Amino acid sequence: MPITIDTISLHRVSLPLKTPFRTSYGVMTHKDAVLINVITAEGVVGWGEASMQADPVYDAETIVTGEHILSEFLLPLVTEQTITEPIDVPRLLNPVRGNTFAKAGLEAAIWDAFAKSEGISLAGLMARYLPQGHKLQPAIAVGAAVSLQDTLEATYDVIQQRIEQGYARIKLKIKPGQDVELVSAVRERFPTLPLMADANSAYSLADADHLKRLDAYDLTMIEQPLAYNDLLEHSQLAAQLRTPICLDESVKSLHDWRLALHLNPNFVLNLKPGRVGGLTEALKIYNFSMERGAKLWIGGMLETGIGRASALILAALPGMTYPGDIGASDRYFTDDIVDPPFTLDADGRLPLPNGAGIGVQVREDLF
Repeated sequence: MPITIDTISLHRVSLPLKTPFRTSYGVMTHKDAVLINVITAEGVVGWGEASMQADPVYDAETIVTGEHILSEFLLPLVTEQTITEPIDVPRLLNPVRGNTFAKAGLEAAIWDAFAKSEGISLAGLMARYLPQGHKLQPAIAVGAAVSLQDTLEATYDVIQQRIEQGYARIKLKIKPGQDVELVSAVRERFPTLPLMADANSAYSLADADHLKRLDAYDLTMIEQPLAYNDLLEHSQLAAQLRTPICLDESVKSLHDWRLALHLNPNFVLNLKPGRVGGLTEALKIYNFSMERGAKLWIGGMLETGIGRASALILAALPGMTYPGDIGASDRYFTDDIVDPPFTLDADGRLPLPNGAGIGVQVREDLF
């Protein structure tokens, strides 16, 4: 059923993280986001999250620029518009170039409103756009990203805690000076642990011989070792390593992913809906990957419960090759802004919410 967008409001939030999150490009102490609240002419409320960071270190977008682009350019393109299907939203937003996180947050709110207007879950709505026979799982195994720690013992402690909580694989953040020796020590302590490394663009192709040393530690993949906007040199590096290369920052659309697979059909993709502009583009990438037999999984941006809900539903698609980075709320926040918060079940899996739309209530009293 079509919906007509009546009003849209923006809410900037900054949730303190329970522990600082350290990567090769800096330290995060808060999760910043712009929340988008859409109300239809029929009074249905939809929520989305534009999950860019405060600083332009992961991507060029920031909270300040994202809020500006949303309020001045994107919201006017959809306000008072009657929209037939959620997959029509990217076409309406096409006049604005780039700004994928801002677009993704607005589109997610409209997807939520569409699902609620029909009284179905977001998972149920998304299922209409999947290949035949692809049914979402009711609960998924998830992985945990372990940020850079001050000591090896601290790293061991965090990993052991995540294992005991039920997380199915560990992603180690690495950077020059904290890489081969760190991975070697972790592999020795946890010899059978599914393990990958994430460099967040900290290296260059000149480091190929150094990165080859990681082949000795049975990693499932090395994520985005080279420049944030590079595909060619990643393909050249992949030809020199046994360990698969996973792309993150450098794939922002189906076009990018098609080009990446043309350069190297063995690339793995960390698919983040915010980075690629929203759920519609993410579903296109998923469907194309299923046709090509390409490997992919769902990453995270330390989202609040609003963004976590839609990312979790994507992670439940049956073609996802590896557990996603979609952890429980209490891994990050003392108080998430949704009720109920996301929690692991007794088997260490993360269940999909069952309610209409994103399936959780937004706690506006917390922002």
